[in-house]
Amino acid sequence: MLLDTASLYFRAFYGVPDSVRSPNGTSVNAVRGLLDIIARLVTEFEPTSLVACWDDAWRPRWRVELIPSYKEHRVAKFVPDGTDVEDVPENLVVQVPIIREVLAAFGIVVLGAADHEADDVIGTLASSAVVPVDVVTGDRDLFQLTDDAAEVRVVYTARGMSKLEIVTDSVLEAKYGINPRQYSDFAVMRGDASDGLSGVAGIGEKTAANLLRGYGTLDGIIAAAADADDSLSPTVRGRILAATDYLAVAPKVVDVVRDLDLGEVDARIRPLTSAQHADVDRLAAQWGLGSSVERALRALGNDVTRASDVR
Repeated sequence: MLLDTASLYFRAFYGVPDSVRSPNGTSVNAVRGLLDIIARLVTEFEPTSLVACWDDAWRPRWRVELIPSYKEHRVAKFVPDGTDVEDVPENLVVQVPIIREVLAAFGIVVLGAADHEADDVIGTLASSAVVPVDVVTGDRDLFQLTDDAAEVRVVYTARGMSKLEIVTDSVLEAKYGINPRQYSDFAVMRGDASDGLSGVAGIGEKTAANLLRGYGTLDGIIAAAADADDSLSPTVRGRILAATDYLAVAPKVVDVVRDLDLGEVDARIRPLTSAQHADVDRLAAQWGLGSSVERALRALGNDVTRASDVR
């Protein structure tokens, strides 16, 4: 199971009241909510391994160089060294280091890659796995990883944890009329305002899917637009040609990286050692994590009787 961690802790932050606080008054709604999400996922899907994939760069420079508007509207401020600061609620900012510490205490592997997003870590792990993979995310861009033959599916959280959607090849075909290999090209043409991707003006989901069914790939569509003898309608031809500059770079931005050097990753779920359990107990007491710790401990196959702040 590969977690799009930021996607999940943002969901936890907005789904659990800010009144959930530690003994010293620090907001811990995202921490507790994320633990509850993990407990729910592990209990329901019973993974043997678990990786919390991390955004070491939420807005990688190389993607911004290709499309400067990439996630630009989510930048709170630009700093001199080129590391953009994301616009995140302060009550969530203070919880991110706590989240990392708690995940480490539970023995959950937290894995990122320099100048890459969690999506790219997920893409690399999913593409190289020799066991079935569940990708947990609220980001539909990761639909491109769905692969029935390789037993990779997406657990889509956008409608909430009570309405999880399991996305497979057949689901994509039913929803959009395309296969997973076409999804990235589909996303390029459709665009995504939340990521600052304009898409091709005048080409919506229905037209993008129809074009892919007819021409197979974005390259095939671009070639057809450049061929005056092709039967492509003049309107669509004009729209594709007008977007030539965007289409030359957008696929690299949208495509998830699948070949990062992540080294050996042993993310097997194991019962905690005594030292790890003591560390979890300490954090539970320090941050007032209460029953969320109990649920996570139990889901991950641990004895819960030692948790020091279960209530």
